Amino acid sequence: MTGAVPLTSDEIEAGRKLFAGAWRFATAASSLASLPPMTGLEVAFAGRSNVGKSSLINALVGQNALARTSHTPGRTQELIFFTAGGLLTLADMPGYGYARAPKTKVAAWTALIHDYLRGRASLARVYVLIDARHGIKSPDEDILRTLDEAAVSYQIALTKADQVKAAALADCVAATQAVIRLRPAAFPQVLATSAHTGAGVPDLRAAIARLLAERALSSGRRPS
Repeated sequence: MTGAVPLTSDEIEAGRKLFAGAWRFATAASSLASLPPMTGLEVAFAGRSNVGKSSLINALVGQNALARTSHTPGRTQELIFFTAGGLLTLADMPGYGYARAPKTKVAAWTALIHDYLRGRASLARVYVLIDARHGIKSPDEDILRTLDEAAVSYQIALTKADQVKAAALADCVAATQAVIRLRPAAFPQVLATSAHTGAGVPDLRAAIARLLAERALSSGRRPS
């Protein structure tokens, strides 16, 4: 993780507490009209099909089956929202790119992704998940462009870091840093995570806890 103020031990603990609650499914939305009311702040997880969004969400909350995982690309076809009853809501987004589903369905949920990213005022940050074995690809560039144009803050989190040797992982982090360096909405830190080993998960929790604390401070609220 490079390029920003290092996370502190207090922030690591705040992240642990934030995700230690009883997280549960809240709702699913297949269209903008069916999105839940905007309350508090939302953090969304975006990425190519089968990049490991659901697995990383499960690792964050310490549950094995909160978010449904599958080896079949395109299994998540709606925006899935999770809550623990506080100010934070998590959104698991449909995967973009290749999926084993009809092209019309893929087109519909890809459009939903872009519309959600452009128009959700409660969306505090998007974590764009990139497979550490492959790095940023063309479909990822489309999402980054949408986020830049919409001025939505986003941060890159590499997934499946346990499946890459240390040197190759360092190269992927460096290459990712180079891609986002000039992007206006990109947060400067790149996180390397593994849902399998838990590597990087405490840092991701802490980064989200820091974001909530900063937003609460700017709005005059106390973080919860």
